[in-house]
Amino acid sequence: MKQKWHILRPDAAITKKLSGDLRCHPATAAVLVNRNLASAESASNFLTPSLNQVRSPFAIKDMDVAVRRIYRAILKNEKILIFGDYDVDGITATAVLLDFLQASGADVSFYIPHRLKEGYSLQPGHIANQILPGRFRLVITADCGSGSHEAIAAAGDAGIGVIVTDHHKVSENIPPAAAVLNPSRPDCSAGMEALAGVGVAFALIIALRKYLRDKKFWNDRPEPNLKSFCDLVALGTIGDIVPLVDENRIFSKAGLDIINSGTRPGIRALCEVAGISRQPVQSEDLAFRLVPRINAAGRMEHASLALQLLTTGNSADAQRLAQSLDELNHRRRELQRSILDDILNDYRQQPDDLENQTLVKWNPGWHQGVLGIVASRMVEIYYRPAVLIAMKGELGKGSARSIAGLNLYKALEACQDCLEDFGGHSMAAGLTIKAEHLVEFQHRFEKEVTRMVRPDDRTPRLAIDAEIPFDDISAKLVDEIEALSPFGTDNPEPVFMARNIRVVSSNI
Repeated sequence: MKQKWHILRPDAAITKKLSGDLRCHPATAAVLVNRNLASAESASNFLTPSLNQVRSPFAIKDMDVAVRRIYRAILKNEKILIFGDYDVDGITATAVLLDFLQASGADVSFYIPHRLKEGYSLQPGHIANQILPGRFRLVITADCGSGSHEAIAAAGDAGIGVIVTDHHKVSENIPPAAAVLNPSRPDCSAGMEALAGVGVAFALIIALRKYLRDKKFWNDRPEPNLKSFCDLVALGTIGDIVPLVDENRIFSKAGLDIINSGTRPGIRALCEVAGISRQPVQSEDLAFRLVPRINAAGRMEHASLALQLLTTGNSADAQRLAQSLDELNHRRRELQRSILDDILNDYRQQPDDLENQTLVKWNPGWHQGVLGIVASRMVEIYYRPAVLIAMKGELGKGSARSIAGLNLYKALEACQDCLEDFGGHSMAAGLTIKAEHLVEFQHRFEKEVTRMVRPDDRTPRLAIDAEIPFDDISAKLVDEIEALSPFGTDNPEPVFMARNIRVVSSNI
């Protein structure tokens, strides 16, 4: 896929001043300005992130209500259920809440639905079949629940309190929970919309620990060290591909330090089976080696395997569970490769289909659990929004992935009368559709994307931060660039260019 080079040209005067203030290379200053860090103060905070910089979690709407309700549940020894999602963000959010509440002496357990058999988020069936029979009095969701109006209403009718912790897009119609902690809700002014689900869960335990401290709760028991949870927060945050800025950057930086200390048996064992030998472990190791293995549990079997790995204190159990996840990941890759080969073969046989601006395919033989990954590969290969749907009888469940410049959620929203259900955000989404609407959806989605995407957005761009001569490259510059890590969404690894370079040799 050809790329269009986009050479960024930050303001020269601002870049020069920042370089002088920070005593850094002009190229480093250019990268910082390109990341909207134009002042010495904002740049310094970015370069030296600290947990002391985290904004008060009590700014999140309903946080005060949530901590009071959980405190009451702990004091009264009410049974608490953490209801989590089955991807790495939901699994780590569940682990954070579970570990903290166990350390608080709460009567707490967890439930993660089966990805294929039960689907996403809290549903009325969970209230009737798991929560009521289990005599739970409080349910705390992890990375889900913002759209579970019916289930939460059913819980309320049964006298069961629900606290939602989530970050997914939510309408103005807030579910009738005791508290809905979601920085993306329209009436929340905390300014923390970038938090992953695990970030919201972590904000809750920060606030809860403070509330319990004010109540003298920790006078007769050890107070948990919150920094020790940051390895889980980093995994979920980097794995959910949210912007690595503000709190997300702070949590991820602290979490990588914890991971490199090797204190959590599950993560240590997962690094070993993933073949991560270099030190220190970096954000790309999490994104491309650890996260796929954690997600493989929910995609191929059950996410509870990954939760067990992340919460065990036993090294032997961690080794066994990590090996199981590694084997599931191998199966996932084989399945993914088979589906991708089928799709590529279809396009080779029907090349006219590639005249469209979108890629929409469905098949009754596909495994739903890997479609998101295959859709991402389709976007990489053809640079077009992709929707892949696994059909089961007359109902299909699909995953969609987008390109820069297209708000996928809005494109699907424009086609919602063709869909039974959908959800997600600008770059990734899931949907449910009846077989009778497939062709109509394919045409409507093509029409909407064609309308929404500008011609300039149809070619991937390679953003170049600065032009530097080879003579300027030094160990000091390399150290300065390293200080910009961890890299990820909204803080990509810097790209530089040089002119008049002659290739003497290459080894590909």
